[in-house]
Amino acid sequence: MTDLDKKWSGLLEKLETQFGQEMTLKGILYLIGVQELNLGIKQYEKEEKVNILHVAICKILTPFDFYKFDRIDKDGWPHYIELKAIKALTENQQELLMKKAIIKYLS
Repeated sequence: MTDLDKKWSGLLEKLETQFGQEMTLKGILYLIGVQELNLGIKQYEKEEKVNILHVAICKILTPFDFYKFDRIDKDGWPHYIELKAIKALTENQQELLMKKAIIKYLS
């Protein structure tokens, strides 16, 4: 088991204990996005949920130079400028990067 795997397993265990349910990568990204928006607890529409995931991905990948913060719009949503295309990475590389970025963000 790699160091990343150990850290990821530990993080999942901690979050699953805290929230009382199984956590997925997407679920953790959603929590990060909601936290970053800071708009409170509410029901989000499907399109908003997709945007919440995008906010989380941009935020956690900013330290890795994939995105740069641009501005907050009038509705309180952050906007980022893409610096490097994450789609240039393989699916496996993307998943490893996301895990590293989430661990870094939540540490």
